[in-house]
Amino acid sequence: MDTTDLLLAILHHLLVFSLAGIIGAEFVLVRGDLPAATLKRLVGIDRHYGIIAALIVIVGVCRVFFGLKGWEFYVYNWVFWAKMVAFIIVGLLSVIPTTRFISWNRQAGGDPSFLVPAAELAPVKNYVRAEGFIFLLIPVFAAAMARGYGY
Repeated sequence: MDTTDLLLAILHHLLVFSLAGIIGAEFVLVRGDLPAATLKRLVGIDRHYGIIAALIVIVGVCRVFFGLKGWEFYVYNWVFWAKMVAFIIVGLLSVIPTTRFISWNRQAGGDPSFLVPAAELAPVKNYVRAEGFIFLLIPVFAAAMARGYGY
């Protein structure tokens, strides 16, 4: 067994589970009574979302090039590409909530009694919900890939 491959796999899985937790936390925090203090916490959580997503990509690329399966396993595997598409869609869906969180946080900076209007919050919650649903496909594709599907 290659230790590098094992360590990369462990790190990759821990990061992916962390991202799942962050998506769950965002879903819970995005609610009808989003006060400034919660909004500030949400912005911090969302910042970690971006950092962890970037680390997932970096570690994933390392797994492709330095893992035991070799890059050919991934490049020619349609399940791998389906997993990548799901990850990209989740990332794209996260852009709207991130921009809204930043905008709301700026507004709250000047007004500590700021509350996000419910009409603005509802669509953001839908984006976060969609992220969560699409994210569920990633471990499905990963499990299929680990069992040799798609190659």
